[in-house]
Amino acid sequence: MVIVGIPAPMKRFNIVLVEPQIPPNTGSIARLCGATNSTLHLVHPLGFSTEDKHLKRAGLDYWRHVEVIHWQNLEQLLTRVNENALKFFTTKTTRNYTEAVYHPGDFLIFGKETRGLSEEVRNLYHELCFTLPMENNNVRSLNLAMTAGIVLYEAIRQQNDQ
Repeated sequence: MVIVGIPAPMKRFNIVLVEPQIPPNTGSIARLCGATNSTLHLVHPLGFSTEDKHLKRAGLDYWRHVEVIHWQNLEQLLTRVNENALKFFTTKTTRNYTEAVYHPGDFLIFGKETRGLSEEVRNLYHELCFTLPMENNNVRSLNLAMTAGIVLYEAIRQQNDQ
C-alpha cells in the first residue's frame, strides 16, 4: 500500500492531501481514488496514524485498489513534479475550478482541513490556485472529501469531452 516516488504514468489523476487531519476524509478520498484509478498522495505530517480504524473504515475494503504515495513534506513533492501538472485548491482565490484545464497526470492539491494551503504556497502558485464557489458566505468551506470528488470528476468530465 505504501510507495515512495513518482506514480505510474497510467494513473489518470493524482489527489494530493497536504497534512490531512481527519481520518474519515482521507479514507473517503482513498475510496474515490480507487474508483477512478487515481493515485493518492499523502503529505506528512499526518494528523492521524495510517492504522486508524476510522481511516480504514471510511476506505472500506478498497484500500488494496489504491496506490498511496507518502511524502515527507510538500516541498519534496513539488521538487519532483512538473509545475505544469499542478492545480491547487483553496477558498482564498476567486478563480473557479471549472476554469482550470485538466490533463491526465495532473496533481490536484488540497490543504489541511483546518487551515487549507499555506499563504506561502498560495502566493508562490497564485496562477495555479482555484476554488469551488459557494453561494452562502456564512459557510467557510466544503468538506475536503466532497471538494476532492467535485474537482476530480470535473477533471474526468473534461477528458471525456475531448
